Amino acid sequence: MIDEGYTKYSVDWTRTPLSPDPVFDELDNARRRLLAAGLIGHDDVHDVGFGNISVRTADQFIISGTQTGHLASTTHEHYARVTSANVEQNRVSCTGAVQASSESMTHAAIYAAAPAVGAIVHVHDQRLWETSLDRLPATGPEIAYGTPAMAHELERLLDETPFLNDGLAVMAGHDGGLIAIGRNLGEATDRMLDYQNTNSV
Repeated sequence: MIDEGYTKYSVDWTRTPLSPDPVFDELDNARRRLLAAGLIGHDDVHDVGFGNISVRTADQFIISGTQTGHLASTTHEHYARVTSANVEQNRVSCTGAVQASSESMTHAAIYAAAPAVGAIVHVHDQRLWETSLDRLPATGPEIAYGTPAMAHELERLLDETPFLNDGLAVMAGHDGGLIAIGRNLGEATDRMLDYQNTNSV
């Protein structure tokens, strides 16, 4: 079962659409590639979207909106800008026509801990997840997604494992969840797709 799509933090959401910008074309192009690979999408059985992407912008970041996995294409209206995040208070502030992804806390923690990271891709692939648990840096199996504990666990992986350099990790307590980071969105997306292709049956 996909454990995804439900916000677990307190959110301050200003419902104001973001202005059109070329960054949204970049996000949509990357998302289309991940969608075509089945790494982002919608689970019809559980009626929940899965997967999200983000890109750093100055001291903030833009992330796909919650429950947008079913969309074939996206525009600026399907993303939110996270303006602040406080892991200890479990609170995120964002603005956009949609509310920021339920994984925003995780993305925020990575951006704060690793200034070189410019983009993050979080996907779902059950088979790939199962084969990656012993291959990639992994969060603790007891750690739930979208929580302060997950944020701290990703910080640990950045500090103690090859995650920062190799750019790939598996979320052992988040069924099917894998994450890729990169200096930019192209690098993060390529890393995940290359890893999927290399490890496909």
